[in-house]
Amino acid sequence: MNSLPSPSKAFDRLHPEVQRWIWEKKWQALRDIQDRAIPAILDGERDVLISASTAAGKTEAAFLPILTAIKNADAAGLSVLCVSPLKALINDQFQRLNLLCERLEITVVRWHGDAPQGAKKRAIKEPRGVAIITPESIEALFVRKPAAARKLFGSLRFVVIDELHAFLHGPRGLHLSSLLTRINELNQTRPRRIGLSATIGDLSAAARWMNWRRPEDVFILESSAEKRELHLQIRGYEEPPPASSAERLGLDDDKHSAIARIAAHMFERLRGENNLVFGGRRVDVEVLADRLRQLSDDAAVPNEFFAHHGSISKGLREDLEARLRKGDLPTTAVATSTLELGIDLGSVKSVAQYGAPRSISSLKQRLGRSGRREGSPSILRIYASERFIRKGDDPIDQLRLEIVRAVAAVRLLIRDELEPPAIDSSTATVVLHQTLSVITERGGERADKLYRAICGAGPLSSFSTQDYARLLRHMAHPDVRLIEQAPDGAVMLGELGEKIVDSRSFYAIFPTDQEWRLIHKGEVLGALPLSNIISVGSLILFAGRRWRVVSVDDPGKVLDVTPHKSARLPKFESAFSESISDEFVAEIRTVLRGVDEPPYLDKEGMRLLGEARAAYREFELDSVRILVVGRDAHLFLWRGTALTNAFAVALQAAGLECETHDLGVTLPETTADEARAILRQITRADGLTAQALSDCVENIRSAKYDDLVSEEILRNEWRKRNEPYFGEIAEVARRLI
Repeated sequence: MNSLPSPSKAFDRLHPEVQRWIWEKKWQALRDIQDRAIPAILDGERDVLISASTAAGKTEAAFLPILTAIKNADAAGLSVLCVSPLKALINDQFQRLNLLCERLEITVVRWHGDAPQGAKKRAIKEPRGVAIITPESIEALFVRKPAAARKLFGSLRFVVIDELHAFLHGPRGLHLSSLLTRINELNQTRPRRIGLSATIGDLSAAARWMNWRRPEDVFILESSAEKRELHLQIRGYEEPPPASSAERLGLDDDKHSAIARIAAHMFERLRGENNLVFGGRRVDVEVLADRLRQLSDDAAVPNEFFAHHGSISKGLREDLEARLRKGDLPTTAVATSTLELGIDLGSVKSVAQYGAPRSISSLKQRLGRSGRREGSPSILRIYASERFIRKGDDPIDQLRLEIVRAVAAVRLLIRDELEPPAIDSSTATVVLHQTLSVITERGGERADKLYRAICGAGPLSSFSTQDYARLLRHMAHPDVRLIEQAPDGAVMLGELGEKIVDSRSFYAIFPTDQEWRLIHKGEVLGALPLSNIISVGSLILFAGRRWRVVSVDDPGKVLDVTPHKSARLPKFESAFSESISDEFVAEIRTVLRGVDEPPYLDKEGMRLLGEARAAYREFELDSVRILVVGRDAHLFLWRGTALTNAFAVALQAAGLECETHDLGVTLPETTADEARAILRQITRADGLTAQALSDCVENIRSAKYDDLVSEEILRNEWRKRNEPYFGEIAEVARRLI
């Protein structure tokens, strides 16, 4: 058999059956990343990080040499554990690997709650080959079948982490890091880790996650293949002017609304092909999908537009995914982030984004879903809608931040400048969870060994021995009863601990969506997602009104609110939106300062951008830091969400009500002199201690088990997360003055 052309002859090093499989697939050549991964995996003992675009063949880059390496493995137990964030991704990977593994006589089993039980039972009885698994299933094995876990995971040669970027931050990443540390302890030799990701802004941070003690030992492979051609357009839409009462009686204004015109354009351009449309919120997805369905009904054509989000039943989601993969009927899925990760959806022609992006990493991941066929371009449309603006409206409205943010996002995307991972807020919750898990796995354990097993390496090592001792004392408190201590010193599960571990919900560390209930004079107004900063005096926007927080019930997740005395609504993003990075905000300012005419903007978008730049110049925002409008003072920080939130806490600690937005902080009912007086107080920093600031924050409980962690520990964790910004707050205040 002739080998494929390859300058490094890497193909010739693969097992003959792997070569034959490639040949029968009619591949013309190995892809760049596959060619380079083969010697990296076969020749070395280092961990390997494979970073390449979606559809660049990362799965094959890892598994062609891995399967070659384990073909003649004799040791009992699994040789490869492939960890994936989603059940659907596991099913997809299984389909891609099954035939090749069958040819090599290597067992491959998918392992999640909906996978066939028979294959899992056979694997437990006689473990061999490859298991593709979720972190939650690893947890379930440790808790429910610890002996089976030791048998399964005790002879691993490789751990593959698929969609690595999904684990770099958040509770699932901390959870998986802890689980992998525990798996290391079961093996005489630490299994090599192979990370796969299409979207990593900071490869050094990813390498540190993979190998906490020796990140320099991670061999990083970035694809050098040419980028796919990108077809791009940002479309701007301005809402029509509010109609008078007389006009409303005789006209249907809805068809002229921004959402109606956006849906009409999508209907015209997307019908007849497979596409993905991403919306920021479930309500956006539902409204947009409903409008597209209605347009199909009005045109008497079959509907091709379907919603996809976490609240839709698993069966309906899987039916839509299968329809996209099959490709015999044109289909457009309107989704939240549920279709962002790399499930194979077949040939997706284009991707649309409803609303300006707030994350470049997320935008890049979404864009990678289109143009996967050889020679096909990636197609991206961003739809940005703006309010109708009159002269004299709030300056922040006049800055047209939706269209400006869309342009800034595209510029960062083209330069491939992705935001770094955020600092995680769920460390204490994961440490508590893993403490209960390790105790269950081992039937009890001494405190020092618990700490080494959980916090000895990896991201959880930031949790100090002092904090761990405090955590254990609180967990053992008579009012908590999570743990108790045996006469020989071993820590055992307590009454509540046993109930929590016995629940099937224990396996997953991520909580269901948590929300604040808003109450005014005993009446429930509704619910809002948890925010990063809430304290007495915070202002929020809900149901078309501005409200002031009167009191906070953190354990009960209840906000008692009262209407704010200013009737005018906030004109900018509320504090409940997705965070944004320093680099993104800096690019927003660069766009506002610019004079270029981006060729990817449509005519309406270019007009809106021109108005934004004119407003930036009119209000002299290159130099003006405090802008008083009516009875409010805007403080322009030009920093990301993390610093802005910390600064807002400092203002609230000083007794000021405030609202945060993308460009800074607004102080309602505040003059410039009053603002400067408070800022001078902050610059003196006599009361600006970490303790004082953390005491001002009310909603410190956001992760799944935070209600079982002492307030002292949670406030200490908040201080550690925000410590990088404490030193900047006084300097930022000084610049504002």
